[in-house]
Parts: sequence; C-alpha cells; structure tokens
Amino acid sequence: MTPSPSQTLAGKTIVADAFHAPTRGQVEFLPAAAITLDPDGVIAKVSHDIPDDAIHLPAGHVLLPGLVDLHVHAPQFPQLGSALDVPLEDWLQTYTFPLEARYSDTDFAASVYAALIDHMLRAGTTTALHFATIHLPATRILADICMAKGQRALIGKVAMDHPDTCPDYYRDADADTSVAETRALIDYINHHPDNADRRVLPVITPRFVPACTDACLHGLGALALETGTRVQTHVSESDWEHAHVFDRMGMSDTETLDHFGLLRDHTVLAHANFLSGTDMDLIAARGGGIAHCPWSNIYFANAVFPLRDALARGLRVGLGTDISGGPIGTVWEAARMSVAAARMLESGTDPARAPQERGRDAARIDIATAFHLATRGGAQALGLDVGSFEVGMRFDAIAIDPAAPLGQIVVYGETPPLQLLEKIIYGATKANVARVWSDGIQRI
Repeated sequence: MTPSPSQTLAGKTIVADAFHAPTRGQVEFLPAAAITLDPDGVIAKVSHDIPDDAIHLPAGHVLLPGLVDLHVHAPQFPQLGSALDVPLEDWLQTYTFPLEARYSDTDFAASVYAALIDHMLRAGTTTALHFATIHLPATRILADICMAKGQRALIGKVAMDHPDTCPDYYRDADADTSVAETRALIDYINHHPDNADRRVLPVITPRFVPACTDACLHGLGALALETGTRVQTHVSESDWEHAHVFDRMGMSDTETLDHFGLLRDHTVLAHANFLSGTDMDLIAARGGGIAHCPWSNIYFANAVFPLRDALARGLRVGLGTDISGGPIGTVWEAARMSVAAARMLESGTDPARAPQERGRDAARIDIATAFHLATRGGAQALGLDVGSFEVGMRFDAIAIDPAAPLGQIVVYGETPPLQLLEKIIYGATKANVARVWSDGIQRI
C-alpha cells in the first residue's frame, strides 16, 4: 500500500529499508524495518514484526530521517544563488539589508515564506532553524506557514539596533523595542492555538554582536534566562566580524555572548570559523552547538571551519545551508560540501606548496559523519527528539526513490546498502524525495 498525501501514520506501522545514524560516524542499516508509531506520531516500536495492515514503501524506496537545517535566513530566499561577489560587511549593506527591509510588506512576506517552506519540505528538510527579519508581523506569518505546512521550525525575530552598523531604514528603534518584540513573538508562538503540539518554537535571535548594542544584548540575555527560550546568532563568521567584536569588547565573540547570558544550553552559533580552543571548550561547557555552513564559509569566511576539531572537543554540530549566504538551498548540498571542505583542510589547496606543507593533519570526515550531522547531529544541537528511528523519537522522515526518472542518483544492478546510502547523500535532489512526514503526518 502506497501512502497518499492525506495519510497519517499515527498508530500505524510502516515497513521499509531504512538508514539512520544515531551516533556520529556509525550508520545503521535497518532492512525491512517495521516502524510502529503511537497515536501522537512517536516511534513506539522498531522490529521485524509486520502486521497485516502495515504500510509498505514501494520496492526500491529507502527511508531516511528528515533533514535538519541549522541555519536559514528565510527572508533571503529570493536572492539565493546571487549577490555573492563582495565581503560580508558589504554584502549586508548592498544586498541583504535592502531585501530584508521589504518584509514590512506582509503580502510579500507571505508569498516568499510559503515558497521557501514548500522548497525545503520537497527537498526533505523537516526541521529548520530560521532567522526572520526585524518585522514582528512578517515573522508571525512565517510561524503560521510552518504550522500550516508541517515543518518543524524554530523561528526568531531578528534583533538589531546598533546605529553604527545597521542602516536607518532597517533596524529596531532601540534596545527596548528589540526585547519587547522578541518577547511578543515568544508569546505568540507559545500560545498559538494551532501549535499545541509545539512543532514550532520561538528562538531569541540577536543578528550578531556587531548589529546589537550592549543594552540589546543584555536585555535578550535576561529574556532567555527568564523564559528558557533557545538562542541563535552568528559567531566569528569572518575576519571582519571576529576582529570587530575583539576591538569593541576586548574579548572574543564567544566570550561576549557568554558575558551577556546568551551562550546557553542549545544555543546555536552559526559559522564559528575563527574560534579558539578556549572558545570551543566554553561553548561545549555551556551546552551550545555549531551550525556548520561549509558553502557560505567559502564566500564570506575565506577559511574552513575545523569541524573535526570541534567534534573532538565534544561540541554539538549540525549543518546549515545559510540561505542565502551560499548558492545552495538544500541540506544535501551542505552535507556534500562538509566532506569536501574537511578534505581540503586536511590535504591543502595550494599546489605551489609541498604536499606535507599544504594542509592540516587529521581534519577530514567521512560520509557517515556528514549523514549524522544532517540528521541526528543537528537535532541534538537543538535538543529535539528527531533525527533517528529509535523508540521515543518523533517520526520525521523522508522516502527516497533512487530510481526517480529526473533524479541524479546513479544505481546499476545490485548495490551494497552502505554504498547505496553514499550514492543517495552525494546524488539526491528534490526529484528523489518521494514522501515527507513530520510527526507521522505526510506533508509531501
């Protein structure tokens, strides 16, 4: 029996060949797994006991956990794949702030946000951590759309009030406004009548230290402590940002966020390319995590994030597309580049140097690690019970058709399971995503 878009798997059993990576570096293949859900869409049993009324995926289809995107600038979707020709500080002022300012128009916001969430779900991204804009009404619309379409989402109204770094036409009026409107969004999402299942959550979102006054950072930190709301921001993304914070604060970006109470359990810090070992240890001690955005780091960091070092220090790490700081729109592409970037860091890239002088020892990761980061790793950074097919996890999943006519996965003849997964990670596109569920409810 093939699922239809209106079908829920709650209280039912789905049977499929499945892959997941609950632990970093270890992929588990679950052949003909019978996954039984409770009435709320939570996995109650994983076995080979197949009831008569079980729902079977079509032959050849493969079940994976839904993808987790730890860093999305939702309003930047219209400029995806363009405007990448200047340094970060110029990119913000020339392209990005003018675009984000347009979200004072709620009709424009509704149109873009609906298209974005459709795009993400069709690519298999069932969970996303979203930056919105400074506009409270438009950010509420983003929350409404995620609730209606079924994406598990954490959504933040961007706080940015610093008159020296934010343009007159696009900034919060003052620190009090930043904090008050952030509080208003928290209340809106937490008490929304369509959000009883808490699939959508608020997140406190200072854009980054350069965009916020001390008063704003202090107020948001106090709000995080009072409400227990998660935090997201950028940290040490570029040489400019990293140096700017040192010059202003006399301490690192990470230490500054900790000083203001914004480095907390499940705080997610985007990029983090220039962290010191001390910074990494502090983030790990506070229970924070990193949104690794390998594509946008190429354009704005001029450096490769030392991913393997971060993992060795116990940091929680997931992947981010950073729509639109890179030319990609799917976690598939972020996973591929995470492997490539780590490989380049280890091997080096300057052919004028001797091989032993080009790179950094023991920096590469494998495809199993990338798969974990794209699923359970990202979920762990957020503190969410998704990303694997274990009892107690919510059933957020995608069905992949490797043989989809318009897809890019190349499979000939008998293919060993782990080789098939590798081909999926390297080749999957929207065309290969046949079904998408969150909480056991089919969304695509």
